[in-house]
Amino acid sequence: MLSSLCGGVKILFENELGVADFHLANKICILYVSECDIIAANSYKRKLVRYRNASSSFQKLVLVENTRLSEQYLSIVQKFVVFDLGLTLLPVSGQSEASQLITQIVHGDSRENPFRRTSSSRLLDPVVLSLVQQVPGVGRVKALALLQHFSSIRQLCNAAPSELEPIVGQAAAQQIHSFFNKPTAAGT
Repeated sequence: MLSSLCGGVKILFENELGVADFHLANKICILYVSECDIIAANSYKRKLVRYRNASSSFQKLVLVENTRLSEQYLSIVQKFVVFDLGLTLLPVSGQSEASQLITQIVHGDSRENPFRRTSSSRLLDPVVLSLVQQVPGVGRVKALALLQHFSSIRQLCNAAPSELEPIVGQAAAQQIHSFFNKPTAAGT
């Protein structure tokens, strides 16, 4: 596995890693469970429990070798790792795939995830901003303030006047609350 990792990943050998097999610079530690460990039931469960109990601020990831010989045991290992221990499990076909995955994790850390958006940036979308500005008494400044405070439109709709008041003032808070909570023709 180490020969596959050498492609652009700096490897440091350390005797004091504890139970983990790899500690990555991006606060992820990895335990590798081999086909041999699974088939021979070579005390991998005890090692996994020690791994989970190890006090560390690292995100814990378990790579499990899933081959033709070990696939019959995968569901048992998966239930133990995920349900009993609450760890993240990724099956890999072998050491080369595991090394490719580790390399991707190391190199992928520096890139921004285009699919992850923070809640405030999602709510500051021009369409959402325009929607909040449709509420009577709410202009651009108040809409921005409301969207900074409430993480969803639903939270804004369900907010009590007392929650709105510190942000937009008493009169606007009443207007906003009335707007979202007025009875509809279908509801009467």
